Amino acid sequence: MVKLDKIYTRSGDKGKTRLSTGEPVDKWDPRVTAYGSVDEVNAALGVAVRSAESGMKDQLQRIQNDLFDLGADLATPERDKPLGFEPLRVVAEQTKRLETEIDEMNAELAPLDSFVLPGGSALAAHLHVCRTICRRAERDMARLASIEGELVSEHALTFINRLSDWFFVASRFANDKGNADIKWKPGANR
Repeated sequence: MVKLDKIYTRSGDKGKTRLSTGEPVDKWDPRVTAYGSVDEVNAALGVAVRSAESGMKDQLQRIQNDLFDLGADLATPERDKPLGFEPLRVVAEQTKRLETEIDEMNAELAPLDSFVLPGGSALAAHLHVCRTICRRAERDMARLASIEGELVSEHALTFINRLSDWFFVASRFANDKGNADIKWKPGANR
């Protein structure tokens, strides 16, 4: 269990922070950037939750918890030395749940015949913001994974990729099951 009894420590005042392993790193370290982007997705999702109704709200809050799992995974790099604790890692079942929910929502949507502009209902608009921040988090995680010696689990990368798909499908579902989608009209304003 996490216990936070002191919020400020002054240890970050000079641009440094610590990973969950205790390892000191710069605040702009690619690993910190990656889990910081995941935190941004979660904060945007907190706004989306305010516009959601019961079923969708439960799903969004579960995803918020999964995003904390992902942040913990990223904050605990795999190194060659023992940690002294069992690190929390994203698992395949978390992605599978997203895929099941995507399939369930998508079954009620008409196929797309155009790209969709971000917007529509308040919830759909918030979910599009979550989707775009999620894509940035995915890029940050992929960048981190490309650095020699920096491991990002396959499950973590798959989860963040599928989550952006989930946000897209959920945004359409929130737009009256796609009936209120705002479609892109190529060259309409030339």
